[in-house]
Order: sequence, then C-alpha cells, then structure tokens
Amino acid sequence: MEKKPHFARRDFPPKEAPSLLPALLLLAVLLLNALLYLYLGNPHGSSGRADAEPGLCPHGSFRLGPLRNCSPWLSCEAISREVRKLKCVGEGAVKKVFLSEWKENKVVISQLTEPELKEDFLHGLKMLKALQSKHVVRLLGYCEKQFTILTEYHPLGSLRGLNETLHIPRYKSMNTWHRRLMLAIDYVNIIRYLHSSPLGTLVMCDSNDLDKVLSQYLLTSDFHVVVNDLDALPLVNRSAGKLVKCGHRELWGDFVAPEQRWPYGEDVPFDDDLMPPYDEKTDIWKIPDVSNFLLGHVEGSDIVRLHLFDIHAACKKKDPAERPSAQEILDTYKKVLTLLIREAAMPGTREML
Repeated sequence: MEKKPHFARRDFPPKEAPSLLPALLLLAVLLLNALLYLYLGNPHGSSGRADAEPGLCPHGSFRLGPLRNCSPWLSCEAISREVRKLKCVGEGAVKKVFLSEWKENKVVISQLTEPELKEDFLHGLKMLKALQSKHVVRLLGYCEKQFTILTEYHPLGSLRGLNETLHIPRYKSMNTWHRRLMLAIDYVNIIRYLHSSPLGTLVMCDSNDLDKVLSQYLLTSDFHVVVNDLDALPLVNRSAGKLVKCGHRELWGDFVAPEQRWPYGEDVPFDDDLMPPYDEKTDIWKIPDVSNFLLGHVEGSDIVRLHLFDIHAACKKKDPAERPSAQEILDTYKKVLTLLIREAAMPGTREML
C-alpha cells in the first residue's frame, strides 16, 4: 500500500497576527502624511515665481485648455481678429465683462465702462501682468489703446455663488468641511502672496463688504480659488514711510478694519486729508468673515471653526500691529487641516498604537 506523503502543518504563532494591525495603521498614517505634504507643500510658503504653477508658461505667454504649446499674449490685432464676443455676463464700476470665444475656447473680455476710471483699469492690467501665478486669473492678452483685457474663463463664477454651486447635484460631493477649508486655505494663500508679492506688500482695497470681497475671487473647475480683480491694489512701503488709504470716501461698518473708519467721531465731518493711512493688516481683519462664509454650515464645519477660534480672535485685534501675518494664518489653517484629516481617517489610531 502506497503511503501518502506527510506534510507537517505549520501554524503561525497566534501572538504575531494582531501585531500586523498596528504596522498597517502606521503605514497608513505615513502614507496620509505624505499625501498631505504633497497637497499642502512647504508649510512656510514662499513668494514670487515659486508660487507659479508647475509648467507655467514664460512671462508674456499662456497655455489654455488642450493646447500643449505656450502662446504669446494676444495683441490688439489678434483680439480683434480671433476673439468673438458671445454675451455680456457682468458689469462693475470699472469694467463690463463679456463671455467670448477664442479658437473654440471660452474666454473673458473685460472692457472699460467709464473713461474717468481708466487709471484704475490700467492699474488692474499692470497688476495682472506682473502677478501671473497660480493665485491669479490667467491673462491671455490685452489692448491698452482699446482698454481691453482678455482672461481665462471659469464657468463656476465668483465665490459669491459658492453655496449655490455646491447645491448643484454634480457638485454636492464637494460640499464637505475639508473641501471648504481648502478653499479658505486658497483664499488666505492669495492674501499672503499679495502681502509678499514680487512688487512688494499689496493691499486688497476693493473689499469694503463681504459681498464685494467674494466677487473679486473666482472658483475654478477643479475647486481652487484665484483672484480676478486687481484694480484697487495699492502698495505699502514701510521703509519709505508709505501707507495706503482705500479710496477717498468714509468707510462704515464692522467688516472694514477699525483703522479704516473715521477716528474723530460724528461731530467732526469726514475729511480725507485728515484720515490716517494704514497698512496691509486691514486684509487680516477681514479673513475670519470670509473664511466663515467659505466654511458654510456643513457637518464638521463647527469643529473647524473651533480649531480656528484663537487665530481668528487674533485677526480681530483692534491694534493692527497685534494681528498675525497672513503667513501665520496660512500655517495655522494648514495645521488644522492636517490634524482634522488625520483624526477623520484614523479615529482610533492613537489608542491602537
């Protein structure tokens, strides 16, 4: 009778199996850290060309849609010949905005509305040209003699319509606390970029109420934020003793910073010559209000607000010198995002390790 070969049964020690779980959790945490690092980048940020998106075209050119090669900014002649207006989609104090088409790509034409505001228009164009980066809407061309600017089209519009956009079925999955916090990070990152721009410290002056601020920023199709309107962007130069004033009229309300309000009481009529100038910390005062809108009222947003309470309280210090810098706020926002994503992904990791 033929004997069947005997195979010894090998049992793994029962103690080793559970030890795999902490190792797997540790590996997951390390992977999560790597992903967060790739998304958030250097927590200290930087300025200038380092803020340019990867593959950004050389200054004076652009890449749009499926086009692989960079094209030079379109000239007056090219705009007249190649760009077709479709319809007017908006009008402000300085510009009228037209949805247009260039080589089967949707684009935006902005044209001056009031001749007496041409200096504001040209200042905005100058800023667009100088500040091209991942934070600023892409410039495609311009014609100074016709007061025309051509920029990239973002179909989701300005941040003013964020809540309506997030209620569209296609975008409902984006309506989460972490996606909203990332939009707030984008916004603060833009403020940081302006405060440390290649041109110096710039103040976002066209921001006297929340609705106005939100209208200055666009929501991109991949859910990031870019600044669109740079018509009112004066320069602070402390070394030269140069501060700014946002316009020449009296400003009211809690949204604007205390130093932007008339300091001499109701009994003294407003006089622009007597109004003290101020610096970029006016932008800092407004960050909590803008972020509160961006965070919305979704599950988890109140937890985010709780983690941001201290930095937002510091933003509302009456003395501008006591407010944090945009860089400090950005660092805090990124730390909060990292912390909360870790906790959401691994709620029991600490106990199991």
